[in-house]
Amino acid sequence: MTSALVLILAAVGGYLLGSIPFGLVLTRMAGLGDLRTIGSGNIGATNVLRTGRKGLALATLLLDSGKGAIAALAAWGLWDSRAALAAGLFAVLGHNFPVWLKMKGGKGVATTLGVLLATSPLVGLAACLTWLGMAFAFKYSSLSALVALTLAPFVALALGQPAHALVFAVLATLVVARHHANIKRLLAGTEPRIDIGKKFKKS
Repeated sequence: MTSALVLILAAVGGYLLGSIPFGLVLTRMAGLGDLRTIGSGNIGATNVLRTGRKGLALATLLLDSGKGAIAALAAWGLWDSRAALAAGLFAVLGHNFPVWLKMKGGKGVATTLGVLLATSPLVGLAACLTWLGMAFAFKYSSLSALVALTLAPFVALALGQPAHALVFAVLATLVVARHHANIKRLLAGTEPRIDIGKKFKKS
């Protein structure tokens, strides 16, 4: 099998897995209707949380990150690390632009983190710790995601992983583009805050 065919197969498989809208499926199964008519209309875990069902939101978070990780790991097991990066990239594209939902998907943060953890665990761990640190310090989920994922390519370069850094840079660009409305609100000072410290104290 040629390397080009391997990458195509990995990309197609990654896209199909990534395009499964777990948030939408779970909320419908729970009898909550169409998630796209609730809150921001996004299909991700943050919008699922707006239904008041924390368990469903956590399940969505795990499944959305898991599909990115599984796509990458499956491609790595079948072929190699290049195929894993291709599958991971297209899993995020599938989440963001699912053909089943007329290309209107999520923002890809959880799926991207899953890809990072699967393809470069140290980069993924650094991204998760950065997100937590930013969330505790500034109380903005969107800002935390933007900083964590924008730094990921530089961490990969520092670790001597140029191919990973290139793919992570593309993923970071996607996340920034999908958060354009959040960025405007951050600049205007109107972005909603999260109180992650308070949540941890209650748990």
